[in-house]
Parts: sequence; C-alpha cells; structure tokens
Amino acid sequence: MAEIKAADVSKLRKTTGAGMMDCKKALQEAEGNFEKAIEIIRKKGQAIANKRADREASEGTVQAKVSGGFGAMISLNCETDFVAKNEDFVAFAKSLLDAAIEEKAADLDSLKKLSIDGKTVEELITEQTGIIGEKLELAYYERIEAESVVAYNHFGNNLATIVGFNKAVDEQVGKDVAMQIAAMSPVAVDRDDVPVETIENEKRIGREKALAEGKPENIVDRIAEGMVNKFFKENTLMNQEFTKDSKLTVGQYLKQADSELKVTAFKRFSIK
Repeated sequence: MAEIKAADVSKLRKTTGAGMMDCKKALQEAEGNFEKAIEIIRKKGQAIANKRADREASEGTVQAKVSGGFGAMISLNCETDFVAKNEDFVAFAKSLLDAAIEEKAADLDSLKKLSIDGKTVEELITEQTGIIGEKLELAYYERIEAESVVAYNHFGNNLATIVGFNKAVDEQVGKDVAMQIAAMSPVAVDRDDVPVETIENEKRIGREKALAEGKPENIVDRIAEGMVNKFFKENTLMNQEFTKDSKLTVGQYLKQADSELKVTAFKRFSIK
C-alpha cells in the first residue's frame, strides 16, 4: 500500500472539501493517485445523492445579493435544520449565488450549468451531498435587473427578497420596501399587475359568499367588487398598509420619499 502523506490528505481536503478521514480513505483506495482519489470522492457523492434522492429537502438557506443593477436570490435546500445552520453550508450557498451574479445567470437551469473552478454547479452540489451526507437541492433561483436593486436577507437565513426600482433609491427607503415585501408577502406590485384569472376568482368567491349569506341578488356584484378591492389592499405592494406607518400605503410612502420613484419588480422566497 502506498504511503499516504498528511500533506496529500490536506491537499485533497482543500481541493474537494471532504473530511480528513474521507480524504485519507480515498487516497488509500487510489493507492496515492491524487486524481483517482478525487474521482472516488465524487463517486461517493453521487452514490449518496442517488441513495437519498427520494428524501425531502425541506430545510435550507435562502440568500439574496445585489451587484450594481443586478440582484439575484437562491434557495439551497437540505434535509435537516442542523445542516441548514452550518456555516460551511451557508458559505457554499453564498458561493453559488456569487457565481450566479458574476455570470448574470438567466434562470435555474443556467445556474446549474455554470462552471466554478472547472466543475458545474450541479457537480459541486453532488460533491457536497457526499461530504455532508444529506440530500441537497438547488430549489429556487430568481433575478432582477433594474436601475437600482435592493436585497434583504431576513434573520435566520430562510427568507429573502429582492426589489427593483426605476431609479437610484435612498438606502433606508429601499430597505423599508424590501422588508415590507418580506413581512407582508404581496402577490404583485400594483392592481394592474394582478392576473385577470386571480381577479375573476376573487369575484367568484365574493359572489358565492354573498349569496350563501342570503344577500339580495342586486347587491351581490357590488359586494364582490368590494372583496376584490380588499384583495388589492391586502395583496398588492403599492396598496398595502405600510408596516412602519399604518397611516400610509407603501405607494404613498414612496411618493413622499421621491415622487418619481417606482418599484419595477420584486421577488420573495421563503423556505418556511
């Protein structure tokens, strides 16, 4: 059996991120061949990934970041809360997000195919699966490009938002809006951005509820419209009550800050 030097184990650990004992065993199996040892560790990761494919990855970390007028957000999922809170796991997720921002990845599939130090993101996730011993899944990726983009990462790393503006935005104003989205989970920027099907569904629910309560037929439509307006107030960002000042809507708050400032788009994702 080839002599396995501590320096080789350390080098393999630095290259793959695998544990010291896993690296030593891989080098012993490869009889000291460094490249073969890397392949052994990769195959171990794939074997564990295949074995745990049917597991539910319902924990994880959500991370958002901005560079210039480009903002992106990812969710890297795992099986347990213990791993989700691990510093190395969170750092790995952030490294994937950095790559996405650097390359301005268009979508989740594009991100998975990105190359980092000669390996695709998919391959890196498989490797980490072998190192960590849990199913890992890159479950979500979204991006926004705008004149100004703000990101907000909620304490606990399981919720984040990104929001685009039509012009440069004051730091506090941008943070307030990003936090509003995190707290109140709007479905659209404004009334006109809500899908027609959603509005029609709300009207139908309103009509059915009014009829079930025995309301006269001639006022049922008016009641349904009232429910739609309530939906807009509760679920569209510009019409929501501003969480930091209930006397204002978010739209009014923005107008006070800058009469020309508008939100162009937003994304919100939460694991829990």
